[in-house]
Amino acid sequence: MTKAAPSPRSLSLPVEGMTCASCVAHVEKAIAKVPEVAKVNVNLATGRADVTFRGQPDAAALVRAVEGAGYEVPEVTTELGVTGMTCASCVAHVEKAVKAVPGVSAATVNLATERVSVRHPPGVTPVEALEAAIRGAGYEPHRIEGASADREREARERELEDLRRSTLIAGLLTLPIFVIEMGSHFIPAIHDLVMNTVGMRTSWLIQFVLTTIILFGPGRRFFRRGVPALLRGTPDMNSLVVVGTSAAWAYSVVATFAPQVLPEGTANVYYEAAAVIVTLILLGRYLEAKAKGRTSEAIKRLVGLQPRTARVERDGRTVELPLSEVRAGDIVQVRPGERVPVDGEVVEGTSYVDESMITGEPVPVAKGAGAEVVGGTINRTGAFSFRATRVGAETVLAQIIRMVEEAQGSKLPIQALVDRVTAWFVPAVMAAAGLTFVVWLVFGPDPALTFALVNAVAVLIIACPCAMGLATPTSIMVGTGRAAELGVLFRRGEALQALREVSVVAVDKTGTLTKGRPELTDLTPSPGFERDEVLALVAAVEARSEHPIATAIVAAAEARGLRIGTPEGFDAVPGFGVAATVDGRHVAVGADRYMVTLGHDVTAFAGEAARLGGEGKSPLYAAIDGRLAAVIAVADPIKETTPEAIRALHDLGLRVAMITGDNRATAEAVARQLGIDEVVPEVLPDGKVTAVRELRAGGRKVAFVGDGINDAPALAEADVGLAIGTGTDVAIESADVVLMSSDLRGVVNAIALSQATIRNIRQNLFWAFAYNAALIPVAAGVLYPVWGVLLSPVLAAGAMAMSSVFVLSNALRLRGFMPVLAADLADGTEAGRRLAAALKGTGP
Repeated sequence: MTKAAPSPRSLSLPVEGMTCASCVAHVEKAIAKVPEVAKVNVNLATGRADVTFRGQPDAAALVRAVEGAGYEVPEVTTELGVTGMTCASCVAHVEKAVKAVPGVSAATVNLATERVSVRHPPGVTPVEALEAAIRGAGYEPHRIEGASADREREARERELEDLRRSTLIAGLLTLPIFVIEMGSHFIPAIHDLVMNTVGMRTSWLIQFVLTTIILFGPGRRFFRRGVPALLRGTPDMNSLVVVGTSAAWAYSVVATFAPQVLPEGTANVYYEAAAVIVTLILLGRYLEAKAKGRTSEAIKRLVGLQPRTARVERDGRTVELPLSEVRAGDIVQVRPGERVPVDGEVVEGTSYVDESMITGEPVPVAKGAGAEVVGGTINRTGAFSFRATRVGAETVLAQIIRMVEEAQGSKLPIQALVDRVTAWFVPAVMAAAGLTFVVWLVFGPDPALTFALVNAVAVLIIACPCAMGLATPTSIMVGTGRAAELGVLFRRGEALQALREVSVVAVDKTGTLTKGRPELTDLTPSPGFERDEVLALVAAVEARSEHPIATAIVAAAEARGLRIGTPEGFDAVPGFGVAATVDGRHVAVGADRYMVTLGHDVTAFAGEAARLGGEGKSPLYAAIDGRLAAVIAVADPIKETTPEAIRALHDLGLRVAMITGDNRATAEAVARQLGIDEVVPEVLPDGKVTAVRELRAGGRKVAFVGDGINDAPALAEADVGLAIGTGTDVAIESADVVLMSSDLRGVVNAIALSQATIRNIRQNLFWAFAYNAALIPVAAGVLYPVWGVLLSPVLAAGAMAMSSVFVLSNALRLRGFMPVLAADLADGTEAGRRLAAALKGTGP
């Protein structure tokens, strides 16, 4: 009989970068070479490649082929919640199962958040396939509806309540078992009471009934997860508990009902070990669940900034709708004291809005028709209506929440060590337990079988790798959450580790070290001229110019309330200066060479000009009615907080480099003033990438701080890119870390928090590994020949539970991280104030 050919299967793949028919041909040719491809059709208009396979579709091979041809396949991230994971082995099993789904390029599981983040081309990998893979691995997936998913929170609360109830029931049933068995061993009066009332056999029957209820009641969760994992050949923590408690229970059952099959003198019961182990592990899980709930409090507070409802004008009347039903274009009403529900543009009314959550400024901002408002900010005084422009996931607050969530769910490079170890850890532990049993059975003292069972169970219980699985993700969650409170958003969690390793902080001068807008810094009049008189006349002439220097002079005059006259006969000499007649007086403003052409001697201001040059300022001169009237300097002033930030970076052991387009003399003058270590001057906008590469010479790790659209390539090129929140969207999208203010002190706090978080992770990993490395041999009985010390399975269960609680508690210490420059939170105008005020509950 002829074998039937497999039915063809198709995939539709998005392709970016195609611009012409030649591109189409290249992509089609590349895809056609992929094994099992039967037919390919690339559409330039839709930007998609429709591929038919003869056999099983291989999306990963298609992606590699398209990228090999020089084009890109964009990817999306799908997040699913996963319940039932308890340790690092569970993480490895879920990741392995999800990665096996066709089209998945990467899968990252976070034990602390109980989520899996999956990267795949859009339209290639259905969510149903991911869910099926997770179920096949023995866990239960659920879809996440959004940052404010009430169902997810309710599920967590139900799980916590279930754990609390199970722990309480198990504890109440374990107490009499523990009193009867252990009390009889250590307190003669209890032994006599049991023997004189119910007798030993009846006490064993009571223990059997209670322990059986515990194991298959509150402890059923371990069997439900652990047994299938054993059958699949991928044992996890639940499997260790199941094997350990089942062995103790089964041995006790045989001793209770068929003691004759056991060697003489070995008919003992260990019901209390099985019962106490289950109870202690349930208690540990309950404490873990409570602690894990606290690790994501920053997200909860961010979500809490979103009002649940909005008053929207619909069909000529105002109705109150859930936030999810607000659409772009809706007219939304806001009353005093309320939070703005979504982003939009004011169309009617005036008010003052507290935007400290976003801008960091403590003073409410006036809002009128045409002004933009941001969701989550607080309306302080008047009422207004606005047209919704960004709703749902598009709002600024939703984007901030998404950034924090993505960072919290990421996996750091340091986690690779944990992944490699846990991949073989549980099977190795089971092998160690088996070896322990055999060694004690063969070489142990009488009763050897009893010693073999007790020590093998202790090894199984002590080695559960929960702490190793929680060590990294919990610290990341708490660290990134605390960072958000301080106005530092880690767009990529990997930046947490990379930022700790930088040795050079490269800073774009304009807008980062400086205010980013020219200001009049100096005006020294000649004898016989008044300062305000000169400023008013010069401003009148400069009012006709659109040059930033002219704008700064006019702004200074307006700020002093000076009357600015109307210039006549305005004349601009490119590269020299400008001149005009104001109120009958002839005024000329320009560089020294302009003054020389007009016949003025500027040597009288030689000392002042030298001082200005030393400060990195370029002097200008003003002549009025044929006389040299003043020397003027307009500069982009250094931010007040910049010197403090530079000093703090030096205190952290970092070198600071400045990248600027200024000439070398001006750049070095600014560097001397601020104590900057390295200067890269005269850099054109497209030369910043080269400058970053030069700074990386010798293997140095470089962090680049910038804000402008021309900083985007350099932000991407650096080992860590930090964009200030006042910058452009392009710069922010290219960065690894976003600072919610333009204050450079946020960089200091970001680096300090990075160092604290990685230090915390290393502490967790050390204690998690050290705990297992030290106690597994003890549980196996290596100390018995020397000191006669054995580790009871009951103590092993308690130690195992407390190791996880220790790791979580240590991670939670990061919630108390104090910024290096605490003024960020004190004066209400600096880095961190943006979100800190809102996150700490300030409001109406």
